[in-house]
Amino acid sequence: MKLSNKGRYGVRALFDIAFHNDGRPTQIREIAEREMIPARFLEQIFQDLKKAGLLGAKRGPRGGYHLARPASEITIGDVFRALEGPIVVCPTEDEGPRGAEPCGPDATAAAFKDLAVAIEKAFDDISIADVVQRGEALGLRRGEVERTDYVI
Repeated sequence: MKLSNKGRYGVRALFDIAFHNDGRPTQIREIAEREMIPARFLEQIFQDLKKAGLLGAKRGPRGGYHLARPASEITIGDVFRALEGPIVVCPTEDEGPRGAEPCGPDATAAAFKDLAVAIEKAFDDISIADVVQRGEALGLRRGEVERTDYVI
Protein backbone atom coordinates (compact mmCIF):
# COMPACT_ATOMS: atom_id res chain seq x y z
CA MET A 1 0.00 0.00 0.00
CA LYS A 2 1.42 3.36 -1.00
CA LEU A 3 0.27 6.52 0.72
CA SER A 4 -0.27 9.56 -1.46
CA ASN A 5 1.59 12.83 -1.01
CA LYS A 6 -1.75 14.51 -0.35
CA GLY A 7 -2.42 12.33 2.71
CA ARG A 8 1.14 12.50 4.01
CA TYR A 9 1.28 16.29 3.53
CA GLY A 10 -2.05 16.61 5.35
CA VAL A 11 -0.69 14.76 8.39
CA ARG A 12 2.53 16.78 8.31
CA ALA A 13 0.61 20.06 8.11
CA LEU A 14 -1.66 19.21 11.05
CA PHE A 15 1.39 18.08 13.00
CA ASP A 16 3.04 21.41 12.20
CA ILE A 17 0.07 23.41 13.49
CA ALA A 18 -0.12 21.32 16.67
CA PHE A 19 3.64 21.21 17.31
CA HIS A 20 4.78 24.70 16.36
CA ASN A 21 1.69 26.70 17.29
CA ASP A 22 -0.23 24.55 19.82
CA GLY A 23 -3.16 24.25 17.39
CA ARG A 24 -3.66 28.02 17.13
CA PRO A 25 -3.95 29.93 13.82
CA THR A 26 -0.94 29.42 11.58
CA GLN A 27 -0.41 30.86 8.12
CA ILE A 28 0.00 28.52 5.17
CA ARG A 29 3.29 30.06 4.09
CA GLU A 30 4.85 29.28 7.51
CA ILE A 31 3.73 25.65 7.34
CA ALA A 32 4.79 25.32 3.71
CA GLU A 33 8.23 26.69 4.53
CA ARG A 34 8.80 24.49 7.59
CA GLU A 35 7.43 21.32 6.02
CA MET A 36 8.68 21.98 2.47
CA ILE A 37 5.20 21.51 1.00
CA PRO A 38 4.14 23.57 -2.05
CA ALA A 39 1.86 26.33 -0.70
CA ARG A 40 -0.70 26.00 -3.50
CA PHE A 41 -1.02 22.26 -2.90
CA LEU A 42 -1.34 22.92 0.83
CA GLU A 43 -4.21 25.35 0.14
CA GLN A 44 -6.09 22.58 -1.69
CA ILE A 45 -5.41 20.12 1.11
CA PHE A 46 -6.61 22.61 3.72
CA GLN A 47 -9.89 23.16 1.88
CA ASP A 48 -10.61 19.41 2.14
CA LEU A 49 -9.55 19.29 5.80
CA LYS A 50 -11.72 22.33 6.58
CA LYS A 51 -14.69 20.74 4.81
CA ALA A 52 -14.16 17.58 6.93
CA GLY A 53 -14.20 19.61 10.15
CA LEU A 54 -10.56 19.00 11.05
CA LEU A 55 -9.38 22.57 10.45
CA GLY A 56 -10.88 25.97 11.05
CA ALA A 57 -9.83 29.29 9.59
CA LYS A 58 -9.52 32.74 11.11
CA ARG A 59 -9.26 35.86 8.96
CA GLY A 60 -7.28 38.95 9.74
CA PRO A 61 -3.73 39.92 10.63
CA ARG A 62 -3.42 37.19 13.28
CA GLY A 63 -5.38 34.74 11.19
CA GLY A 64 -4.58 31.44 9.62
CA TYR A 65 -5.64 27.83 9.90
CA HIS A 66 -6.09 26.16 13.27
CA LEU A 67 -7.09 22.73 14.51
CA ALA A 68 -10.88 22.48 14.81
CA ARG A 69 -10.53 19.91 17.62
CA PRO A 70 -7.79 19.09 20.10
CA ALA A 71 -4.83 17.26 18.51
CA SER A 72 -5.61 14.23 20.69
CA GLU A 73 -9.01 13.92 18.97
CA ILE A 74 -7.73 14.00 15.38
CA THR A 75 -6.32 10.72 14.09
CA ILE A 76 -4.20 9.98 11.08
CA GLY A 77 -7.18 7.93 9.85
CA ASP A 78 -9.38 11.05 10.02
CA VAL A 79 -6.88 12.94 7.87
CA PHE A 80 -6.54 10.20 5.24
CA ARG A 81 -10.31 9.64 5.02
CA ALA A 82 -10.85 13.40 4.60
CA LEU A 83 -8.29 13.62 1.82
CA GLU A 84 -8.46 10.20 0.15
CA GLY A 85 -11.82 8.69 1.07
CA PRO A 86 -12.17 5.30 2.73
CA ILE A 87 -9.17 3.01 3.04
CA VAL A 88 -9.79 0.32 0.43
CA VAL A 89 -7.49 -2.68 0.04
CA CYS A 90 -9.81 -4.71 -2.17
CA PRO A 91 -12.47 -2.65 -3.96
CA THR A 92 -16.01 -3.75 -4.70
CA GLU A 93 -17.35 -2.94 -8.15
CA ASP A 94 -18.65 0.50 -7.14
CA GLU A 95 -15.61 1.64 -5.14
CA GLY A 96 -11.97 2.06 -5.95
CA PRO A 97 -10.35 3.46 -9.07
CA ARG A 98 -11.87 2.92 -12.48
CA GLY A 99 -10.70 -0.38 -13.92
CA ALA A 100 -9.70 -1.83 -10.53
CA GLU A 101 -10.50 -5.49 -10.23
CA PRO A 102 -12.89 -6.40 -7.42
CA CYS A 103 -11.70 -9.32 -5.30
CA GLY A 104 -14.88 -11.36 -5.59
CA PRO A 105 -16.60 -13.50 -2.99
CA ASP A 106 -13.75 -15.82 -2.08
CA ALA A 107 -11.23 -16.47 0.69
CA THR A 108 -8.80 -13.83 -0.59
CA ALA A 109 -11.53 -11.19 -0.55
CA ALA A 110 -12.24 -11.99 3.10
CA ALA A 111 -8.53 -11.79 3.92
CA PHE A 112 -8.18 -8.44 2.16
CA LYS A 113 -11.24 -7.09 3.97
CA ASP A 114 -9.70 -8.10 7.31
CA LEU A 115 -6.47 -6.42 6.24
CA ALA A 116 -8.32 -3.19 5.39
CA VAL A 117 -9.98 -3.20 8.83
CA ALA A 118 -6.59 -3.72 10.53
CA ILE A 119 -4.97 -0.92 8.50
CA GLU A 120 -7.82 1.46 9.30
CA LYS A 121 -7.54 0.61 13.00
CA ALA A 122 -3.79 1.27 12.90
CA PHE A 123 -4.42 4.70 11.33
CA ASP A 124 -7.11 5.45 13.91
CA ASP A 125 -4.85 4.46 16.81
CA ILE A 126 -2.41 7.33 16.15
CA SER A 127 -3.53 10.87 16.89
CA ILE A 128 -1.87 14.11 15.86
CA ALA A 129 -0.98 14.54 19.57
CA ASP A 130 0.85 11.18 19.39
CA VAL A 131 2.86 12.47 16.42
CA VAL A 132 3.65 15.65 18.40
CA GLN A 133 4.96 13.49 21.26
CA ARG A 134 7.14 11.59 18.78
CA GLY A 135 8.51 14.91 17.52
CA GLU A 136 9.34 15.97 21.06
CA ALA A 137 11.00 12.59 21.75
CA LEU A 138 13.11 13.06 18.61
CA GLY A 139 14.26 16.44 19.94
CA LEU A 140 12.60 18.61 17.29
CA ARG A 141 12.72 22.30 18.16
CA ARG A 142 9.55 24.35 18.02
CA GLY A 143 9.29 27.29 15.68
CA GLU A 144 12.43 26.56 13.66
CA VAL A 145 12.54 25.93 9.95
CA GLU A 146 14.17 22.56 9.77
CA ARG A 147 13.72 19.75 7.25
CA THR A 148 12.47 16.66 8.98
CA ASP A 149 11.34 13.25 7.80
CA TYR A 150 8.44 11.84 9.79
CA VAL A 151 8.01 8.13 10.31
CA ILE A 152 4.49 7.04 11.16
